[in-house]
Amino acid sequence: MDTKGHMDPNLARQKELMGQNKPKGSTVHNEKSVGSINSDENINAKLENPLAGISLERLQAMGRAFAHEKGLEEYEEEFAKGAMVAQNPLAFESLPMLEDADKNILRREVSHKWDHPMQLYMLVICCSVAAAVQGKGKHLSQCPCTTADSFWPSGMDESVTNGANLFWAPQFGLDTAATLANGQVNANAGKNQWLLGLTAGAPYLACAVLGCWLTSPLNRFFGRRGAIFITATVSALACIWSGVTNSWPHLFASRFVLGLGIGAKSATVPVYAAETAPPLIRGALVMVRRTAFELYVKLHLLIARLGPAQQQWQVWTAFGIMLGTVSSLIFFRVKDPAHITGLNWRLMLGSAALPAFFVMAQVYTLPESPRWLLSKGRYAEAFKSLCRLRHTRLQAARDLFFIHALLEEESTITTDRPAFIEMFAVHRNRRAALASGIVMFMQQFCGINVIAYYSSTVFREAGFSELNALGATLGFGALNWIMAAPAVWTIDTFGRRTLLLTTFPLMALFLLMTGMAFFIPEESKARVGVVALGIYLHCMAYSPGEGPVPFTYSAEAFPLYIRETGMSFATAVTWGWNFIVALTFPRLLGAFKPQGAFGWYAAWNIIGWCLILCFVPETKALSLEELDQVFSVPTKKHAAFQLRATSYFIRKHILRQQVGPQERLYHWDNKSNDDVPRRNLGGAEVNAPNVLATGL
Repeated sequence: MDTKGHMDPNLARQKELMGQNKPKGSTVHNEKSVGSINSDENINAKLENPLAGISLERLQAMGRAFAHEKGLEEYEEEFAKGAMVAQNPLAFESLPMLEDADKNILRREVSHKWDHPMQLYMLVICCSVAAAVQGKGKHLSQCPCTTADSFWPSGMDESVTNGANLFWAPQFGLDTAATLANGQVNANAGKNQWLLGLTAGAPYLACAVLGCWLTSPLNRFFGRRGAIFITATVSALACIWSGVTNSWPHLFASRFVLGLGIGAKSATVPVYAAETAPPLIRGALVMVRRTAFELYVKLHLLIARLGPAQQQWQVWTAFGIMLGTVSSLIFFRVKDPAHITGLNWRLMLGSAALPAFFVMAQVYTLPESPRWLLSKGRYAEAFKSLCRLRHTRLQAARDLFFIHALLEEESTITTDRPAFIEMFAVHRNRRAALASGIVMFMQQFCGINVIAYYSSTVFREAGFSELNALGATLGFGALNWIMAAPAVWTIDTFGRRTLLLTTFPLMALFLLMTGMAFFIPEESKARVGVVALGIYLHCMAYSPGEGPVPFTYSAEAFPLYIRETGMSFATAVTWGWNFIVALTFPRLLGAFKPQGAFGWYAAWNIIGWCLILCFVPETKALSLEELDQVFSVPTKKHAAFQLRATSYFIRKHILRQQVGPQERLYHWDNKSNDDVPRRNLGGAEVNAPNVLATGL
C-alpha cells in the first residue's frame, strides 16, 4: 500500500487469489506496531503462507488433486498428508489424520536436525570441492612476498601462489623489488607492480564484467548441475592453459578465462546448496562449503611455503580436495629439465584442474535442485529429487507441495521485464540487492585483504625473521579456518545479521590496534607481539562473521524468479571490488604505510557496521520464499526502526534504565505476539522458523 492508501493492484490480485484479504484494521492484538508496518499500511510486508486459513479437508483435497494433476497419483496419500503438514510444519501434533509413524518422523526431523540422507551431504561435499576448484585454480593473486588467504572463495588464490609466484614473476620479467639483485635501482618496479596486480586481478575482473552474468543463462538452460559442470570444465582447461604460458600477457589471458568459470560457479554453487537444504540448517550447509575450502587453503599454504618438514598437517586429508595439496608438495621442489624452464610452478598451476575433474565426475550423480525443476514444470523429477534429499516420501511431498504453493503465489507478481530490470524495479528485490551488495562490498573492505595479500611483508616489517614471518602467517591461516568452523552452528542459531553486527566493531578495534603497533620502536619486542596479536584477533573476528555470511546471505535473499540474476549481481560486486583491492593495494600500502592502511580499513569497518544496522535485515531460519515478508518492509522504516532499537538496547542493557516493551518490526497476522512461537514436539520445545524480529 502506498502513502495515499492505495493498494498495489498486483498484490491485491494476489491476495484475492489467496482468499486472504483482511478487513481494514486487522492487526496483531497487544502488539506495538512500528509506524505504519501493519496489514493496512504495508501490504507488501504481509505476504503470508498461501495455505493459511484453508481447512484441513480442503488441504487434503488439494493435495490429492495436485498429485493427480502432476502425474504423481501413486503418492496421493503422501500429498494429502503433506499438504496438511505444509500449512504449519510445527503443528503436526494436532493433525488426527497423521499416524504415529508419521508424527515420529516429523518429531525426529526437528529434534535431530542434522540427520539427513547421505545424498544431501554428498551434495555439500561436491559444493565444497567446487569452491576449491575456483580457489585452487587462482594461483597468482598475490605478490611473491604474500601468503595467507583473504576470503571465501579466493583464499586458495593467495595461498597456492606462495609456491608458484616465487618462480613465474621473475621468469616473466616482473621483478617488483625496488633494488635488483645486482644492487641497481629497479626503474621498472612501479610498472611491474601494476602489471603484477593486473595479472593477479584478471580472474576477478572477468568475474565482475562477464563471469557472474553468465550465471542466469547457464542456469536457465542447463540447470544448477549443468552450470556447475560447465564452469568446472572451463576452470580445468584454464588451469592447464596457465601452466603452459610463456609470457605475462598469455598468463593474464588464461587467468581471465579462469574468471569466466569462477564467476558463474561462485554464483551458482551457493544457490544450489541453499535450494536443496532444509530451512533449519540451510545456512550451516552453505557454510560447510566455506569451512572445507578454508581447510584446503591452509594445508596448501603450509606445504607450499614451509616444505616437507610440516607434512604432519596432512592428517587433515579427510576431505577429497586434499589431492591438490599433495600435488603442490610434490611439484614444489621439481627441478627444471634442460628443455623446460619453470616446470615446478607450471605443474602447480596445471594440477589445479584435479578438483575440477572430481566435480565434473560427481555433480551429475547428485539430485537437481527441486526448486529449479519446479520452475520448469518438471514435477515428477522434482519429487524424485526431494525423495533423495529427505528421509521419507511424506517429507518430500510436504516440501514439494509447499514450494509449489509459494511459487504460484510468487508468479502473480512476476512480469515480462528482463530479470535485471525486475531486480531493481520491484521494491522487495531492490532491498535484497542493497543488502547483498553491502555484505559483499564489506567482505572486501573489512581489512582481511590487508593481511591476506601482504601478511609476510607486514610481519617482516614488524621485526619477524623470514621464517618466523611465514610461521606467523601460517598461524593466521590456521586461525582463519578454525574460527570459521563454529559458524556452521552459530549462523543458524544467532543469525547472519547478529554475527555481522557483533564482529565488525571487533575487526575495527583490532585493525586499529595492529596499525598503531607500528609506531612502537622496531627494536622493541612489544612491537612484534602486538602486531601478531592484532592480526590474529582480527582474523578470529572475521572468520565466523564476514567470512561465511555474505555468500550465504546472498544465496537466500532473492526470490526464485530472479535468483540467478540476483546472485550474479552479488558476486559481481564482490569480485569487482576484489579486483580493485588487488590492483591498487600495493600503491595504497606505499602511500599510507602500514599505520595508514590498517587505519583506513578500520574506518571502513565502522561504516560497514552502520550500513548493516540500517539496511541488512535478518534472514535466519526462514524458508527461502518466506523472506518476501522481510524484504517487503520499506527501507526507510527498517532503518528508522533499527536506530530506535539501538537506542533502546543502549538504554536498557548498557545504561540499565527502566524501559517499556520493545516495539516490533515483523509479525504474522495469524501468529501470537510471542517473540518466537514455540511448539511442543514429542516433549522437545523448539523455536518456530517464523519472522518476528525485535531489532538488534
